Amino acid sequence: MQEHVTAREVAGPWSLATSRHFWEGFPPAALRDQTAAATLRTTFLAEHDWRPATATVRQDDRTAHITVTGTGDLDVAAAQVARFLSLDVDARGWPGVGERDPIIRAAQQALPGLRPCGFHSPYEAAAWAVLSQRLRIPLAARLRADLIERHGDAGAFPAPARLRGLDLDLPGRKTEYLHAVADAALDGLLDGTRLRALDSQAAVAEVLQVKGLGPFAAELVVLRGANHPDGLPRHETRLAAQISGRYGADATLEAVSPAWRPYRTWAAVHLRALGDSPARSRMA
Repeated sequence: MQEHVTAREVAGPWSLATSRHFWEGFPPAALRDQTAAATLRTTFLAEHDWRPATATVRQDDRTAHITVTGTGDLDVAAAQVARFLSLDVDARGWPGVGERDPIIRAAQQALPGLRPCGFHSPYEAAAWAVLSQRLRIPLAARLRADLIERHGDAGAFPAPARLRGLDLDLPGRKTEYLHAVADAALDGLLDGTRLRALDSQAAVAEVLQVKGLGPFAAELVVLRGANHPDGLPRHETRLAAQISGRYGADATLEAVSPAWRPYRTWAAVHLRALGDSPARSRMA
Protein backbone atom coordinates (compact mmCIF):
# COMPACT_ATOMS: atom_id res chain seq x y z
CA MET A 1 0.00 0.00 0.00
CA GLN A 2 1.36 3.39 -1.00
CA GLU A 3 0.42 6.94 0.01
CA HIS A 4 0.35 10.09 -2.07
CA VAL A 5 -0.06 13.52 -0.44
CA THR A 6 -0.72 16.71 -2.35
CA ALA A 7 -1.78 20.27 -1.54
CA ARG A 8 -4.02 21.92 -4.11
CA GLU A 9 -4.96 25.59 -4.21
CA VAL A 10 -8.68 25.97 -4.85
CA ALA A 11 -9.75 28.98 -6.89
CA GLY A 12 -12.97 30.61 -5.73
CA PRO A 13 -15.47 29.81 -2.97
CA TRP A 14 -15.21 26.38 -1.37
CA SER A 15 -16.39 24.79 1.86
CA LEU A 16 -15.45 21.18 2.49
CA ALA A 17 -18.02 21.02 5.29
CA THR A 18 -20.87 22.17 3.04
CA SER A 19 -19.84 19.83 0.23
CA ARG A 20 -19.49 16.89 2.62
CA HIS A 21 -22.95 17.52 4.11
CA PHE A 22 -24.44 17.74 0.63
CA TRP A 23 -22.78 14.47 -0.46
CA GLU A 24 -23.94 12.69 2.69
CA GLY A 25 -27.52 13.33 1.56
CA PHE A 26 -27.03 12.20 -2.05
CA PRO A 27 -28.87 8.83 -2.30
CA PRO A 28 -27.33 7.55 -5.56
CA ALA A 29 -23.86 7.42 -3.98
CA ALA A 30 -24.23 8.79 -0.48
CA LEU A 31 -21.05 9.53 1.44
CA ARG A 32 -20.99 7.26 4.50
CA ASP A 33 -18.96 6.40 7.58
CA GLN A 34 -17.48 9.83 8.12
CA THR A 35 -15.62 10.36 11.39
CA ALA A 36 -13.52 13.49 11.84
CA ALA A 37 -15.67 16.55 11.21
CA ALA A 38 -12.81 18.45 9.57
CA THR A 39 -12.15 15.85 6.86
CA LEU A 40 -13.89 13.98 4.09
CA ARG A 41 -12.98 10.34 3.49
CA THR A 42 -14.13 8.08 0.66
CA THR A 43 -13.05 4.88 -1.09
CA PHE A 44 -13.36 4.90 -4.85
CA LEU A 45 -12.41 3.09 -8.02
CA ALA A 46 -9.58 4.90 -9.79
CA GLU A 47 -10.63 4.97 -13.42
CA HIS A 48 -7.05 5.11 -14.72
CA ASP A 49 -6.24 1.54 -13.68
CA TRP A 50 -9.53 0.41 -12.06
CA ARG A 51 -7.90 -0.20 -8.70
CA PRO A 52 -9.47 0.86 -5.39
CA ALA A 53 -8.07 3.88 -3.61
CA THR A 54 -8.99 5.78 -0.48
CA ALA A 55 -8.93 9.56 -0.31
CA THR A 56 -8.86 11.76 2.77
CA VAL A 57 -9.40 15.47 2.13
CA ARG A 58 -8.84 18.33 4.56
CA GLN A 59 -9.39 22.04 4.01
CA ASP A 60 -6.99 24.76 5.13
CA ASP A 61 -8.51 28.03 3.95
CA ARG A 62 -8.13 27.88 0.13
CA THR A 63 -5.89 24.81 0.17
CA ALA A 64 -7.16 21.25 -0.23
CA HIS A 65 -4.88 18.69 1.36
CA ILE A 66 -5.53 15.41 -0.47
CA THR A 67 -4.10 12.11 0.78
CA VAL A 68 -4.65 9.07 -1.42
CA THR A 69 -3.70 5.52 -0.49
CA GLY A 70 -3.76 2.48 -2.75
CA THR A 71 -1.70 0.31 -5.06
CA GLY A 72 -2.22 2.04 -8.41
CA ASP A 73 -1.20 5.35 -9.97
CA LEU A 74 -1.96 7.61 -7.03
CA ASP A 75 -0.98 10.84 -8.76
CA VAL A 76 -3.70 10.27 -11.34
CA ALA A 77 -6.09 9.11 -8.61
CA ALA A 78 -5.52 12.38 -6.73
CA ALA A 79 -6.50 14.31 -9.86
CA GLN A 80 -9.70 12.25 -9.99
CA VAL A 81 -10.42 13.24 -6.39
CA ALA A 82 -10.09 16.89 -7.36
CA ARG A 83 -12.50 16.29 -10.22
CA PHE A 84 -15.23 14.49 -8.27
CA LEU A 85 -15.08 17.19 -5.59
CA SER A 86 -15.07 19.96 -8.25
CA LEU A 87 -11.83 21.30 -6.79
CA ASP A 88 -10.32 21.57 -10.27
CA VAL A 89 -12.82 24.24 -11.35
CA ASP A 90 -11.78 27.89 -11.28
CA ALA A 91 -14.82 29.32 -9.50
CA ARG A 92 -13.65 32.88 -9.02
CA GLY A 93 -16.46 33.93 -11.34
CA TRP A 94 -19.12 31.90 -9.54
CA PRO A 95 -20.22 34.75 -7.19
CA GLY A 96 -20.92 36.82 -10.31
CA VAL A 97 -23.69 34.38 -11.26
CA GLY A 98 -25.45 35.31 -8.03
CA GLU A 99 -25.02 38.96 -8.82
CA ARG A 100 -26.79 38.41 -12.15
CA ASP A 101 -29.48 36.08 -10.77
CA PRO A 102 -30.93 36.77 -7.31
CA ILE A 103 -32.48 33.31 -7.09
CA ILE A 104 -29.09 31.68 -7.54
CA ARG A 105 -27.68 34.18 -5.05
CA ALA A 106 -30.18 32.91 -2.47
CA ALA A 107 -29.03 29.35 -3.15
CA GLN A 108 -25.38 30.37 -2.80
CA GLN A 109 -26.15 31.98 0.54
CA ALA A 110 -28.05 28.91 1.73
CA LEU A 111 -25.21 26.57 0.67
CA PRO A 112 -22.02 28.64 1.09
CA GLY A 113 -19.04 27.13 -0.64
CA LEU A 114 -20.87 24.14 -2.12
CA ARG A 115 -19.16 22.45 -5.06
CA PRO A 116 -21.15 19.68 -6.79
CA CYS A 117 -19.94 16.20 -5.85
CA GLY A 118 -21.35 12.72 -5.46
CA PHE A 119 -20.24 10.28 -8.14
CA HIS A 120 -16.62 9.17 -8.24
CA SER A 121 -16.59 8.75 -12.02
CA PRO A 122 -18.73 8.71 -15.16
CA TYR A 123 -18.59 4.90 -15.00
CA GLU A 124 -20.25 4.85 -11.58
CA ALA A 125 -22.80 7.47 -12.67
CA ALA A 126 -23.68 5.34 -15.71
CA ALA A 127 -24.08 2.24 -13.56
CA TRP A 128 -26.38 4.19 -11.25
CA ALA A 129 -28.42 5.40 -14.21
CA VAL A 130 -29.03 1.77 -15.21
CA LEU A 131 -29.81 0.59 -11.68
CA SER A 132 -32.29 3.42 -11.06
CA GLN A 133 -34.25 3.06 -14.30
CA ARG A 134 -37.92 2.47 -13.42
CA LEU A 135 -37.09 1.86 -9.75
CA ARG A 136 -37.60 3.92 -6.63
CA ILE A 137 -34.38 5.52 -5.45
CA PRO A 138 -34.14 3.61 -2.12
CA LEU A 139 -34.42 0.26 -3.93
CA ALA A 140 -31.84 1.27 -6.54
CA ALA A 141 -29.51 2.42 -3.75
CA ARG A 142 -29.84 -1.00 -2.09
CA LEU A 143 -28.99 -2.72 -5.38
CA ARG A 144 -25.88 -0.56 -5.68
CA ALA A 145 -24.85 -1.23 -2.09
CA ASP A 146 -25.30 -4.96 -2.64
CA LEU A 147 -23.09 -4.83 -5.75
CA ILE A 148 -20.35 -3.13 -3.75
CA GLU A 149 -20.64 -5.54 -0.82
CA ARG A 150 -20.72 -8.72 -2.89
CA HIS A 151 -18.55 -7.87 -5.87
CA GLY A 152 -16.58 -4.72 -5.04
CA ASP A 153 -12.99 -4.44 -3.86
CA ALA A 154 -12.15 -2.84 -0.51
CA GLY A 155 -15.46 -0.99 -0.46
CA ALA A 156 -15.16 0.42 -4.00
CA PHE A 157 -17.65 -0.21 -6.80
CA PRO A 158 -16.87 -3.33 -8.91
CA ALA A 159 -14.30 -2.71 -11.63
CA PRO A 160 -15.62 -2.85 -15.22
CA ALA A 161 -13.94 -6.18 -16.01
CA ARG A 162 -15.51 -7.67 -12.89
CA LEU A 163 -18.94 -6.20 -13.61
CA ARG A 164 -18.79 -7.41 -17.21
CA GLY A 165 -18.48 -11.03 -16.07
CA LEU A 166 -21.28 -11.03 -13.50
CA ASP A 167 -24.53 -12.88 -14.10
CA LEU A 168 -26.78 -10.71 -11.98
CA ASP A 169 -30.38 -11.32 -11.02
CA LEU A 170 -31.73 -7.84 -11.74
CA PRO A 171 -35.06 -6.58 -13.08
CA GLY A 172 -35.60 -6.17 -16.82
CA ARG A 173 -32.52 -5.63 -18.96
CA LYS A 174 -30.40 -4.08 -16.22
CA THR A 175 -27.73 -6.78 -16.33
CA GLU A 176 -27.39 -6.38 -20.10
CA TYR A 177 -27.13 -2.62 -19.77
CA LEU A 178 -24.61 -2.83 -16.92
CA HIS A 179 -22.46 -5.04 -19.14
CA ALA A 180 -22.70 -2.37 -21.85
CA VAL A 181 -21.61 0.28 -19.33
CA ALA A 182 -18.66 -1.89 -18.31
CA ASP A 183 -17.65 -2.34 -21.96
CA ALA A 184 -17.85 1.41 -22.55
CA ALA A 185 -15.65 2.06 -19.52
CA LEU A 186 -13.07 -0.47 -20.67
CA ASP A 187 -13.09 1.09 -24.14
CA GLY A 188 -12.44 4.57 -22.70
CA LEU A 189 -15.80 6.00 -23.75
CA LEU A 190 -16.63 6.94 -20.15
CA ASP A 191 -13.24 8.38 -19.27
CA GLY A 192 -13.81 11.39 -17.04
CA THR A 193 -10.85 13.42 -18.25
CA ARG A 194 -11.89 12.98 -21.87
CA LEU A 195 -15.53 13.87 -21.24
CA ARG A 196 -14.57 16.96 -19.26
CA ALA A 197 -12.40 18.16 -22.14
CA LEU A 198 -15.39 18.12 -24.50
CA ASP A 199 -18.18 20.65 -24.79
CA SER A 200 -20.95 19.35 -22.52
CA GLN A 201 -23.37 18.70 -25.40
CA ALA A 202 -20.70 16.85 -27.35
CA ALA A 203 -19.92 14.77 -24.27
CA VAL A 204 -23.60 13.88 -23.84
CA ALA A 205 -23.75 12.79 -27.47
CA GLU A 206 -20.76 10.51 -26.84
CA VAL A 207 -22.39 8.88 -23.81
CA LEU A 208 -25.63 8.32 -25.72
CA GLN A 209 -23.72 5.69 -27.69
CA VAL A 210 -23.79 3.40 -24.64
CA LYS A 211 -26.57 0.85 -24.85
CA GLY A 212 -29.27 1.44 -22.26
CA LEU A 213 -28.44 5.10 -21.57
CA GLY A 214 -31.01 7.65 -22.70
CA PRO A 215 -30.85 11.46 -22.64
CA PHE A 216 -31.48 11.84 -18.89
CA ALA A 217 -28.83 9.22 -18.08
CA ALA A 218 -26.29 10.69 -20.50
CA GLU A 219 -26.68 14.12 -18.92
CA LEU A 220 -26.24 12.58 -15.47
CA VAL A 221 -23.03 10.86 -16.57
CA VAL A 222 -21.52 14.06 -17.99
CA LEU A 223 -22.77 16.64 -15.50
CA ARG A 224 -22.51 14.64 -12.29
CA GLY A 225 -20.17 11.80 -13.23
CA ALA A 226 -17.51 13.79 -15.08
CA ASN A 227 -18.61 16.84 -13.03
CA HIS A 228 -18.69 19.09 -16.08
CA PRO A 229 -19.29 22.59 -14.62
CA ASP A 230 -21.13 24.16 -17.55
CA GLY A 231 -23.90 22.00 -18.97
CA LEU A 232 -27.68 21.92 -18.87
CA PRO A 233 -29.78 19.01 -17.56
CA ARG A 234 -32.49 19.45 -20.16
CA HIS A 235 -34.31 16.26 -19.20
CA GLU A 236 -34.55 16.85 -15.43
CA THR A 237 -38.26 17.36 -14.79
CA ARG A 238 -37.81 18.44 -11.17
CA LEU A 239 -35.46 21.19 -12.24
CA ALA A 240 -38.05 22.39 -14.76
CA ALA A 241 -40.61 22.52 -11.96
CA GLN A 242 -38.23 24.59 -9.81
CA ILE A 243 -37.68 27.05 -12.64
CA SER A 244 -41.37 27.56 -13.35
CA GLY A 245 -42.05 27.88 -9.62
CA ARG A 246 -39.32 30.43 -8.92
CA TYR A 247 -38.89 32.37 -12.16
CA GLY A 248 -42.50 32.34 -13.31
CA ALA A 249 -44.87 29.90 -14.95
CA ASP A 250 -43.62 30.75 -18.45
CA ALA A 251 -39.91 30.59 -17.58
CA THR A 252 -37.77 27.92 -19.18
CA LEU A 253 -34.30 26.51 -18.58
CA GLU A 254 -33.09 27.84 -21.91
CA ALA A 255 -34.35 31.33 -21.06
CA VAL A 256 -32.85 31.70 -17.58
CA SER A 257 -29.61 29.72 -17.94
CA PRO A 258 -27.51 32.16 -20.06
CA ALA A 259 -26.94 34.20 -16.89
CA TRP A 260 -25.40 31.11 -15.29
CA ARG A 261 -22.50 30.68 -17.73
CA PRO A 262 -19.87 29.29 -17.36
CA TYR A 263 -21.29 27.46 -14.33
CA ARG A 264 -24.64 26.25 -15.62
CA THR A 265 -24.31 22.81 -13.99
CA TRP A 266 -23.49 24.40 -10.65
CA ALA A 267 -26.47 26.75 -10.87
CA ALA A 268 -28.81 23.88 -11.74
CA VAL A 269 -27.55 21.83 -8.78
CA HIS A 270 -27.90 24.79 -6.42
CA LEU A 271 -31.39 25.56 -7.71
CA ARG A 272 -32.51 21.97 -7.12
CA ALA A 273 -30.94 21.97 -3.67
CA LEU A 274 -32.64 25.28 -2.83
CA GLY A 275 -36.10 23.80 -3.25
CA ASP A 276 -35.58 20.10 -2.70
CA SER A 277 -33.59 18.29 -0.01
CA PRO A 278 -30.63 16.35 -1.48
CA ALA A 279 -31.96 13.31 0.36
CA ARG A 280 -34.84 13.23 -2.10
CA SER A 281 -33.02 14.30 -5.23
CA ARG A 282 -31.83 12.26 -8.18
CA MET A 283 -29.62 14.91 -9.74
CA ALA A 284 -28.94 17.54 -7.06
